[in-house]
Amino acid sequence: MERFLVTIEREGREVPVGSISGENSADACFCYASDYLTGPDAAPVSVSLPLQKEAFSAARTKTFFEGLLPEGFTRRAVAEWMRTDEDDDLALLYGLGRECLGALRIRREGPEPEPAYEPLSLEEVRALAAEGATRSAELVTKAHLSLTGASGKVGLYRDEASGTWYLPVGTAPSTHIVKQSHIRLRQIVTNEQLVQMTAGRLGIDVPESRIINTGSGEDGEVLFATGRYDRVIPENADRIGGLPRPQRLHQEDVAQALAIPASAKYERAAEQGYLRRLFDLLRSVSANPVEDQLKLWDRIVFCVLAGNTDAHIKNISLLYSPNLKGVRLAPAYDLVSTAVYESSTRDMAFRIGGVLRLDDIDAEALRRAARDAGLGGRMAMQRAERMREAFPAALLESAEALEKQGFSQAGTIARKILERGGISHVM
Repeated sequence: MERFLVTIEREGREVPVGSISGENSADACFCYASDYLTGPDAAPVSVSLPLQKEAFSAARTKTFFEGLLPEGFTRRAVAEWMRTDEDDDLALLYGLGRECLGALRIRREGPEPEPAYEPLSLEEVRALAAEGATRSAELVTKAHLSLTGASGKVGLYRDEASGTWYLPVGTAPSTHIVKQSHIRLRQIVTNEQLVQMTAGRLGIDVPESRIINTGSGEDGEVLFATGRYDRVIPENADRIGGLPRPQRLHQEDVAQALAIPASAKYERAAEQGYLRRLFDLLRSVSANPVEDQLKLWDRIVFCVLAGNTDAHIKNISLLYSPNLKGVRLAPAYDLVSTAVYESSTRDMAFRIGGVLRLDDIDAEALRRAARDAGLGGRMAMQRAERMREAFPAALLESAEALEKQGFSQAGTIARKILERGGISHVM
């Protein structure tokens, strides 16, 4: 019988939550600890895992905890480095669970390794940019970091005072998620920074981001770094090797919250009703449901304009307050224009007003989407029209800023977004 402890960080202090027990990944079940349930500050770790004495089913356990693990080639590469079966969720969770998205950690009983930060030289950062997902899998395994998604990514720590990047080891938290470029699509790093900057200019809540350029700015020489909104450094932070230790904030993506497995993150059947379920979720759990629904609506319209057909439900998250009592829509992340790539699908990740294909999303589809979301149609369409009018200028201003930083392809990408995104037919 395997048994792993599950802990959560609450207001900077690690708290035992419960355990995952089973013979293997197929029958492993999560159960809250009785001491946690009876404590005055007990809060569920997920909307889909409400506080209860009974253990959750293996299926419900798998849906949530598998959502903490990497996917696709990265998962296979990590499993190979760990010398374990890529289908063994328990082994992967234990191997990677010292630093997950959010504030959860998965570990065994007993002492843990000391936290530390290992400085990375420019040559090591350049190697990460150049060597692809295999190198990122090696670092992920070494640092025991579990980051969801299919692209090559690692969690790193940045000391803003010196500009040095560090690899977190032991139980040390990271501050940034760093993604590679050339293993994905051409100029994807410039694309993502361009789209994220545009979103910020249009008032969409986005985390701090930057391009790490280790050469001339070409693919294989750049990385995309996003500041972790689920990590904050308090004024009185503890120190790890002289560096301030970030505090973990809890988060979960909406697939986890809705008990939808990662394999179903793209909506394919109309009756799944992902858009309606997203807004229903915010109405039921958000500490400010009106504001968060408007933020989500703006984000959906933006993704149509930008041609982001990969905005699936694992790319939308809930962020918990430090005491775990409040829930809000998390900042937008993984914003990219997939429409500029001929090889990418023109199907959106979920239906908008009953329409899946980007080219078929027009004003009437947006009106139906507003009704599906339970929003006032006139107000929703006014917001959509304001964003459509402001989008080109915000995009071109962002491209000009990136070109001044040396990323000469930003203007070309911006023009492709205007040609191949959804702006020409949404209103």
